[in-house]
Amino acid sequence: MSTKPRLLTGDTPTGRLHLGHWVGSLENRVRLQQDYDCYFIIANVHAMTTRADQPLAIRESVFDIALDYLAAGIDPAKATIFIQSEVPAIAELTVLFSMLLSYPRLMRNPTIKDEIRDKDLGDNYAFGFLLYPIGQVADILAFRPEVVPVGEDQVPHLEMAREIARKFNQQYCGVDPHAPDDQALSLGGLFPVIEPLIGRVKRLVGTGGPGSHGQLLKMSKSLNNAILLSDDADTLKKKVMGMYTDPNRLKATDKGTIEQNPLWIFHDTFNPDKAWIAEAKAQYQQGTIGDVACKLRLVEVLDALIAPMRERRQVFAKDLGEVARILKEGTAKANAVAEATLLAAKTKMALDYFTLQRELHYI
Repeated sequence: MSTKPRLLTGDTPTGRLHLGHWVGSLENRVRLQQDYDCYFIIANVHAMTTRADQPLAIRESVFDIALDYLAAGIDPAKATIFIQSEVPAIAELTVLFSMLLSYPRLMRNPTIKDEIRDKDLGDNYAFGFLLYPIGQVADILAFRPEVVPVGEDQVPHLEMAREIARKFNQQYCGVDPHAPDDQALSLGGLFPVIEPLIGRVKRLVGTGGPGSHGQLLKMSKSLNNAILLSDDADTLKKKVMGMYTDPNRLKATDKGTIEQNPLWIFHDTFNPDKAWIAEAKAQYQQGTIGDVACKLRLVEVLDALIAPMRERRQVFAKDLGEVARILKEGTAKANAVAEATLLAAKTKMALDYFTLQRELHYI
């Protein structure tokens, strides 16, 4: 096993990854794989919560996510990529952890409410949709990582993981409830109270306008406002040129606003030329530069980022057998870690009936 500190994060396979994934977590993963023992989960079971009727589409998305990881720079020689459904210990831990969280606490998770609203689910969602936050806790704690890189919208799930880790450690490992989180393991706890690592952009907006609540919507494939890491040059240009900007600016000579304007949010996020941004913003507000010129500059900036990923993806896509081999080897390694965690958890909970070392008392 690696002596490096462990890192765990991943994605639900709902399609290809986009720029929001990049700045929210993926660029951190590429950087941190040098110094951490990284595990990247493709959480295909979670995709079933809203797409149980599309199993083949989910299966295709698993390979899309794997290709995006490899294209972005994840090195399978340094990091472990694995498929959630092929690690049974995660499902068993989900059941065990569900005993440690109340239903009212689950429903206070703002991410659940946001997804119900943004995806317009109403009351039409499976029970598994409510269970998946606990499944995410199991995804994380099965690997007992020290750090979890995530986007801001996943922080509520991580807080649940922290709560369940604390409760398990206190209830089954005898850790003092008043002990600092960073001392949980040294005091006999099984699970670390993990720390989230938020990306440099907490919540990247999409290319479209505001939602019904008046705020710009985050980038999401389901909302059709995403720029994919695999978009070709023509598609990228089309999406940027159609990007929502200032709706009150009808011609290039009108004064424009930069607040709540995706065009300038994207420049601030991706354009390394800060001097150009400052000058162009001033011109935009004065009505001396048009949206088209600013969008064309953004096309150049984004294509410089995406083009190398696009090229690497094409190389890996020509040999899906190799991608499958990477996933199979990664999943085997993930199983070894998760099974060890499950056995340790069941031992603490006195559920290790056939490996039990303590004296058995029969009534």
